[in-house]
Amino acid sequence: MRDYIDAAAFKDMILCADAALHANIQMINELNVFPVPDGDTGTNMGLTLSNAATELRKRSFDSIEDASGCVSAALLRGARGNSGVILSLLFRGIAKRLKGMETAGAVEFSGAMADGVDAAYKAVMKPAEGTILTVSRLASEAAVEAAGAGASMENTLACAIEAGEEALEDTVNLNPVLKKAGVVDAGGKGYIIILKAMLASFKGEMETPAEAPDVKISEPASSGADFAEYNTDDIRFSYCTEFIVERENTKDPALLRAFLEDLGDCVVVVDDDEIIKVHVHTNDPGKALSEAVTYGHFVTVKIENMKLQHSAITNAGSSEAAQGIKEPEVEEETIAEPEKEFGVVTVCAGSGMENLFLELGADRVVTGGQTMNPSTDDILKEINKTPASTVLVFPNNKNIIMAAEQCVPLTDKKVIVMPTKTVPQGVSALLNFNPDDGEEVMMETMKEAIDNVHTAMVTYAARDSDFDGHVIHAGEFLALLDGALLGSYTNIKTLFKELSWAFDNFSPEFITVYYGENVTESEANDNAATITGCFPEAEVSVVCGNQPVYYYMISVE
Repeated sequence: MRDYIDAAAFKDMILCADAALHANIQMINELNVFPVPDGDTGTNMGLTLSNAATELRKRSFDSIEDASGCVSAALLRGARGNSGVILSLLFRGIAKRLKGMETAGAVEFSGAMADGVDAAYKAVMKPAEGTILTVSRLASEAAVEAAGAGASMENTLACAIEAGEEALEDTVNLNPVLKKAGVVDAGGKGYIIILKAMLASFKGEMETPAEAPDVKISEPASSGADFAEYNTDDIRFSYCTEFIVERENTKDPALLRAFLEDLGDCVVVVDDDEIIKVHVHTNDPGKALSEAVTYGHFVTVKIENMKLQHSAITNAGSSEAAQGIKEPEVEEETIAEPEKEFGVVTVCAGSGMENLFLELGADRVVTGGQTMNPSTDDILKEINKTPASTVLVFPNNKNIIMAAEQCVPLTDKKVIVMPTKTVPQGVSALLNFNPDDGEEVMMETMKEAIDNVHTAMVTYAARDSDFDGHVIHAGEFLALLDGALLGSYTNIKTLFKELSWAFDNFSPEFITVYYGENVTESEANDNAATITGCFPEAEVSVVCGNQPVYYYMISVE
């Protein structure tokens, strides 16, 4: 019996995992208590893993180093949503441990799994237990223990799955949202499906698919949400500090990274045999530079006062790419030469919203949002097409911020991810985009604009549910205000009255009603009249957004 994983076996294991995940996408999506059509975990994980499967089918590999490196790079570029980014980091850590290896036995592969978990935890600013992080951590710990006791490769993976399944069942107790719903974590479920398929492939119990699974996942799913909400704290570090050090000794760059993580935030450390490239937000750039010079002399140094308050994700995997993990062959992308200092890339769905962002000054628009989160590569391509040296990215959805952050070390352009969690926040920020003010003032102004926006969403219940004391029936109108459920209604007029009463808490001066693809202009004006009647002094505007999923998106300022 074979007791190691070589390149061919690893390739087959990932292809089988891709097929298994595709077969269970809807089941994963339906692990959902909140009945709003959402950016589904199963869909995001499926699209992320399929990117790796596509690259694997193009090539053959001589070593597990090459195969795992291909998977790692493809997953990073294809990562969609928080769950997809976490999955990419789990495999990026695996690739780092397998670097230089032709094959991997139980000890090596279990250690690689542990490295993957470590990379994922480091990348998440506030790791939440009761999520895919918990499941993968306990699975890897069991694998390391089994391998250390002399277990075979097959039994090591079996132990990981057993521990992972126990951890998955316990997510309902660790995560308050899941406990209230009585369901397990969707991301954790997807991870267990991947591990089971990998073991079945290794044992020869699952035939490797010759082609991609014939499962359509490009259309929005009817329900589902990613409960693994990795929200980040507001950053309070003013100085964006970037530098390149030419290495003159063998000091481990991981020590520099650890030092910087204690000193500030938004840390990215990329290194190879010759240089160390660093990006950090800190209030004391002098300390960062003093520590860095102990590794070698400076090649470049840039310090800017940003005072940018935004969600920051540490890219634990960027250094692996610099250390020699091979990227898959991809088409050459055109990188626009800078014609100006600042450019803007924004994410939205709906022709009306796209046109509005372009009219307001956005250079490029990435199509996506709820129900279909764009991948890191989707965002990266538009960043590279933007003719500016610094590109501001407006994700306009909390589940896209993490994928956008992964672009920072993947391009020579400076990328700043603005913390816009809704489309109305993105519109307000772009209205306040004025490069003539200088970066520091511009960022402060835009951040203030984002903070001043309250967002209401009107959509439909995708299924029956009992959420937070609300009995919800499929097809009812749902009203959400700043992400919280306001209520469910059978009458749209009643819903708008309830929203208007809620808006009164904000003393609004400007209210903009963006109506969606299934709403007529007459209907939109009629419903907006309810708001106007409640706030005669406010400036109320009605705009055709033509967005999917949401009948109305309402900006209150």
